[in-house]
Amino acid sequence: LEAPAGRCPCRRPRASRPRAPRAPRPPRARRPGGAMLHADKRALEQNLKVSLLKIREKELHFYTENCVAIGTQAALLAGFAYSGIIQIDIPEQANDTLKTAYLCVTTMAMGLELIAVINSTLCSMLGPGLALRGPDGSMHKAVDEMMEEYRLTFLFFGLGLLAFHISALLFAWLEFIWPVALAMSVALLLFIYGMYYYFVRIYARFKVPPSLMITGRFDTDRAVHETSITAADLRRANAAHGRNQTVSQRVSEYLFPVAYIHRVLRAEHGPSPGTIGAHTRGPATSPR
Repeated sequence: LEAPAGRCPCRRPRASRPRAPRAPRPPRARRPGGAMLHADKRALEQNLKVSLLKIREKELHFYTENCVAIGTQAALLAGFAYSGIIQIDIPEQANDTLKTAYLCVTTMAMGLELIAVINSTLCSMLGPGLALRGPDGSMHKAVDEMMEEYRLTFLFFGLGLLAFHISALLFAWLEFIWPVALAMSVALLLFIYGMYYYFVRIYARFKVPPSLMITGRFDTDRAVHETSITAADLRRANAAHGRNQTVSQRVSEYLFPVAYIHRVLRAEHGPSPGTIGAHTRGPATSPR
């Protein structure tokens, strides 16, 4: 037999082997365009949440520093009041009514200042903890609650300071003769009036009316009502707002500022779920 052309005659032909069937090719993957858009939107949403939280964190830091400052001064006054109870020798021949009034007022001053210390300590500890470890919306809840609690804490501090001065006035009538006690009483009353006058003057100068107050909470359901105003405009707005307020409204504005501001904004601009106090709807509607 002759070998085919191009093949060596001494090499034996190989037996043909059956080929294994090829596995079917997997379907071609689609372009990841939809997944990329979804990931981009999620990343944008998370970046927006982080940016909003950084703005709100400034308010949280502001109220935390206020609570720390109040607690430090309240602890100092509480120590003075405690010394006035245990380290003062009250004359035995003094009037029993004056003795009772002095001890009660001094104890009241110490108790009010200790309440201010406890409140400020708890607010400065638990408020940032709620904002840091709570679910979505906890940052807004922490800031709004600290806004009310630090004002209540300052109220206890102010009442304790007033009781401290009254205690000093009663001590003057216990220890000294009446001309000296009278002079000390006049001086203490002038100091009490001076504290009240300067508190009202400074508070009115730096107070922001509820209609002009801007917080770190963003209102996405309506246009933001922000205006560039001067100091004179702010004073006129405060004066107009104060003339229309009753005593109960002033107390409500100081002790419950979040609810009061929410009512004022709702009365002026209509109801909106994005204003202050919207955390009552639930944590799922606002970023943490």
